Amino acid sequence: MPWFARARLLAVVTVTVAALTTGCSDPPAKPAATAHTYILPTETARPGESVLRPSLVTDGATRFWLIGFQDGMSSLIGSHAEWNAKGKFVSARIVVQNVDRTNQKFEAKRQLLVASDGRVFHVDSFTQAMKRQPDEMMMGSFVRTEFDLWFDVPKDAQITKVRLFGEPPFGSVTPSKGVELPVR
Repeated sequence: MPWFARARLLAVVTVTVAALTTGCSDPPAKPAATAHTYILPTETARPGESVLRPSLVTDGATRFWLIGFQDGMSSLIGSHAEWNAKGKFVSARIVVQNVDRTNQKFEAKRQLLVASDGRVFHVDSFTQAMKRQPDEMMMGSFVRTEFDLWFDVPKDAQITKVRLFGEPPFGSVTPSKGVELPVR
């Protein structure tokens, strides 16, 4: 083999060995805060909606985040018509997650708004249907979903909290007492 062929072969072997040996070192450690965290895209809030920095709360086998709130709407537009409130429309945007190994039933009609004077208001089933939001749903194990709860409350109601009710863990006979999140 001519000397220049041996020199080229030696250069190729040297570069290959160097590349292989530098690739054998330990990879850099992942930051602890992001090692097992989903990166979800941000979503633009709807006009007039207050964006809330969510706190996680758990009731039974259900985890909740309150991520948006809108108060004081005099009318709404559904898929077929505009409808006026009896008082005012209020919307709470929530994320719900089943944190159990079994299916859980989520019932929108159980969720409440709490006013500063202690009055409580139930989800308005007509408005919920008009805005095409679920009345209830079965949630699989560790399923997470996001949607709105719609209320029609008196005009003078100063809403301060949302009271959310999940399902008790599998086998429990004690009903949920609910958890509260501030809307401001």
